[in-house]
Amino acid sequence: MSDIRVIETRDGSSSLLIPEMNETYHSTHGAITESEYVFLKMGLDHFRDKHPEQKEISILEIGFGTGLNVWLTALAVENSGLKINFFSIEKYPLKPELIEKLNYKDKRKSDGARSLFAKVHEVEWEKQCEISQAFSLTKIQTDIATFSPDRESYDLIYFDAFAPSKQPEMWSQEVLSKMHELLKPNGVFVTYCAQGQFKRDLKAVGFDTEELDGPPGKKEMTRGTKMATK
Repeated sequence: MSDIRVIETRDGSSSLLIPEMNETYHSTHGAITESEYVFLKMGLDHFRDKHPEQKEISILEIGFGTGLNVWLTALAVENSGLKINFFSIEKYPLKPELIEKLNYKDKRKSDGARSLFAKVHEVEWEKQCEISQAFSLTKIQTDIATFSPDRESYDLIYFDAFAPSKQPEMWSQEVLSKMHELLKPNGVFVTYCAQGQFKRDLKAVGFDTEELDGPPGKKEMTRGTKMATK
């Protein structure tokens, strides 16, 4: 993917535009706003509310991208008493000089936030690293087809692939079935997408699905739960 451009979204935070795909990495209505709402509020916070006794959570992210979801999650759990083991896959990691042009650090001006952002991007690929007492990160350079961890490895999946219209293979029943297999019983799958065929496919592979109000600029989003068998 060449000629990726930095753009500013409506909440003032950066995103990236891929002109050849006419696709952005985040909602143009607000990159940080979307990530905090879709993945933290409707994903992590929801899981914590459902499982208040659980003090260690394993998260899989499909699409590391700019590292925004990782960074915001790491910030959210600082001093929370919660431990996050975060795994993020990305086939095409961005170049450091492009990451440096993003303004996320300016939106969270504490030294701790800036330090965490740097650590997220300094972590070597394929190596597990403790970037704080509350947060372990493993970045994996691969695609979803060849990614093969153990079944029932994760409590929560952030599914942040490009839209179905741009990357339809990522939203196939085969991929969604794999996501279902990778989740532990009662695990949660969350994504910004609310496309009709996607929701039907999510149900078809075994998820209990919810249509939720979307972030600014988007009517709906989707959450799925892998129900525990009795």
